[in-house]
Amino acid sequence: MTRLLVAAACAAASLQIGSATAQDYPSRPLAMIVPFSAGGPTDTLGRIFSEHMRTSLGQPVIVENVTGAGATIGVTRATQAAPDGYTLSIGNWTSHVGGGAIHPVQYDVLKDLEPVSLLTFAPLMIVGKTALPANDGKELIAWLKANPDKASAATIGVGSAAHVCTIYFQSKTGTRFQTVPYRGGAPAMQDLVAGQIDLMCAEASQTLPYLRSGKMKAFAVMSQTRWPGAPEVLTTDEVGAPGMYISFWHGLWVPKGTPRDVVAKLNAAIVDTLADPAVRKRLTDLGLVIATRDQQTPEALAAHHKAEIEKWWPIIKGANIKPESN
Repeated sequence: MTRLLVAAACAAASLQIGSATAQDYPSRPLAMIVPFSAGGPTDTLGRIFSEHMRTSLGQPVIVENVTGAGATIGVTRATQAAPDGYTLSIGNWTSHVGGGAIHPVQYDVLKDLEPVSLLTFAPLMIVGKTALPANDGKELIAWLKANPDKASAATIGVGSAAHVCTIYFQSKTGTRFQTVPYRGGAPAMQDLVAGQIDLMCAEASQTLPYLRSGKMKAFAVMSQTRWPGAPEVLTTDEVGAPGMYISFWHGLWVPKGTPRDVVAKLNAAIVDTLADPAVRKRLTDLGLVIATRDQQTPEALAAHHKAEIEKWWPIIKGANIKPESN
């Protein structure tokens, strides 16, 4: 009986300590791990969020760029961090879907991370150099079929959304063209504008400056609806390749086991950030679609993440994509 009383007292004390810790959270700066280089889309997004979350949480949110191995090194760091709410994992389709299907990892991306919120979406878009004879998606598919293996397409990183999108496009349209690997989006864009490469499956928001200045053509947006940034560009459904959708989405996670009330506090900070008019304008100006309020829940991110894994892992593994050898 005495042992039971002691155990009960210890459990109660533990709950009180946990509650007090969560109540005081955060009491020191937080780290936001970005698994990509500085200056890229995810880094830019992370810094926008970290600025506003500092106000919401009352503590600095420091961005840490941890790169390598298809973004899986940064995700590994996040999964191994203490589940105390002081390490955040921001990422996208490449880091939290594609990477784990290709690279050998020691974590389960669905089980070892706790979802906080979906953040933004940007569809991928098929773009090409201005000298291509095709002027829309239907003409592009017809031209590629009439000229198999003559066109070249940039791919960025093994297993990235852009890489998988290119494979997916060929499979869905019955076309064939050469792929040329690039280590980053910037050099690939430069070669496309210069006419050194024919095609690219790019995050839509990256293409805006070039489309607006007439330096490249847009053939199709890979989503069910047209993209607000360039509403004149047809969807893949409209060009005769129905169901060919792939979105470059971003989310925020914490290590598994983080207290629920801490997750709730972080989620509230995200909701507050996404409701801020200045933040919304910055994101919209970047060509990003902001997650709706009902998508800004841990449950919504968990469901979306699981569905993306279930959809894309068989496609990636079926394509026998292998990690680059150093």
